[in-house]
Amino acid sequence: MIKMQVIGHLGKDCVVNAVNGKNVINFTVAHSEKYKDSQGVLQEKTIWVDCAYWTDRTAVAPYLQKGTQVFVEGQPEARSFQRNDGTPGSSLSLRVREVQLLGGKSDRSVAGSYQQQPAANASASSGNSSNVPSASDITEPVDDLPF
Repeated sequence: MIKMQVIGHLGKDCVVNAVNGKNVINFTVAHSEKYKDSQGVLQEKTIWVDCAYWTDRTAVAPYLQKGTQVFVEGQPEARSFQRNDGTPGSSLSLRVREVQLLGGKSDRSVAGSYQQQPAANASASSGNSSNVPSASDITEPVDDLPF
């Protein structure tokens, strides 16, 4: 098995579809890296990864919005195709096993982790939700960081 991990920002809001009775959340993650070329000039390279998250746990979908930073892990798939003008092209897609929300444009979203689990384990892991305080239970003031 080949495993790929990507940290990046969503290029647009996710789309939830039903395919043959199963739910799939489709989204695109952009990963950018900065480097210096052979002349010492700073360059930036962005790789777009098309993601498909096959899951019944679609509650994460409202949080997968354009600009949100995520960590995704899963099995990669490279595809080759021919463009309309006849030139060859390629794309990178990922069959997602895990999604972690790292933040958004304003970084006010609550970070969380969603993993694909067998149905037997999903009910056992949902019992801990009563220990998590709700937003109304938090009495500390919210301060914006200066950066």
